[in-house]
Amino acid sequence: MTGTHDRTVVDINWNNLGFSYIRTDFRYLAHWRGGEWATGELTRDNVLHISEGSTALHYGQQCFEGLKAYRCQDGSINLFRPDQNAARMQASCGRLLMPAVPTEMFIEACRQVVKANEHFIPPYGTGGSLYLRPFVIGVGDNIGVKSAPEFIFSVFCIPVGPYFKGGLVPTNFITSQYDRAAPHGTGAAKVGGNYAASLLPGQEAHEKNFGDVIYLDPATHTKIEEVGSANFFAITKDGKKFVTPQSPSILPSITKYSLLHLAEKRLGLQVEEGEVYIDRLDEFGEAGACGTAAVVTPIGGIQHGDQFHVFFSETEVGPITRRLYTELVGIQTGDREAPQGWIVKV
Repeated sequence: MTGTHDRTVVDINWNNLGFSYIRTDFRYLAHWRGGEWATGELTRDNVLHISEGSTALHYGQQCFEGLKAYRCQDGSINLFRPDQNAARMQASCGRLLMPAVPTEMFIEACRQVVKANEHFIPPYGTGGSLYLRPFVIGVGDNIGVKSAPEFIFSVFCIPVGPYFKGGLVPTNFITSQYDRAAPHGTGAAKVGGNYAASLLPGQEAHEKNFGDVIYLDPATHTKIEEVGSANFFAITKDGKKFVTPQSPSILPSITKYSLLHLAEKRLGLQVEEGEVYIDRLDEFGEAGACGTAAVVTPIGGIQHGDQFHVFFSETEVGPITRRLYTELVGIQTGDREAPQGWIVKV
């Protein structure tokens, strides 16, 4: 590995960052062979060299995660709940017969990548962050439909701005006739195939000038499950209850569970994971999409068939959604006290 002192001079307009690939200096790489993970290391090489028979290429044996590092006002760096990302990746690996990455190894890999690329972290106050993409893929010479003989665990990072353009402004969505995942499939695992299947419905939504699609439950198409690649939440019209869908085919969002905690413990709301019927949207005064990339994105309205339902406003952010966003981002950037264990300093 080239010494970390040999760093790229960063010339980035921090206030105009999108969500796109930017090559940073270092990434972490570890191999699993012979029944164990080898000690990983940082490398400058952003190209993976793998067998043409790798199961990741042919059979989708791969999973990934997404988390962020934030620059605080005092110059320190926060990682937000990396242990939860490690646990979710372990669950995804288990679903696809891949070796789990131990929590300590996962967090240490993230620490190393953030530290080595610290100069790519957007400054405090810009709204940007350093997005980390850990992933595990099946590699090695293979052709049969079976688990790979070898695996790679890697973490790379990119500086990012808001996932949806404009930041905290309402976005409109449209329901899809496509299914994101099968009722007993891989919906709860963060695997690439779920996202490949979302490309076509997502493109169709964008062509109709919607931010993304709303996926309904695959069994009955009557209940909301996810919002594109994010989780869904809503606030009842009386402003007293935070509701989010519950289903075995929903990816368990770390952001969503953080919001559930904050809604109850800091805003004093009732919280519920339950069924959210698409034909009963008038029960809710506010709604949003949430996830590591999306953070909290207010939903202005949802197009379902011939009906377009507007929540709080197509142009203004609802008060509870704004409070949740402010509380969450404040914790991530060190401006508000974090619940115990939520922040890991780099």
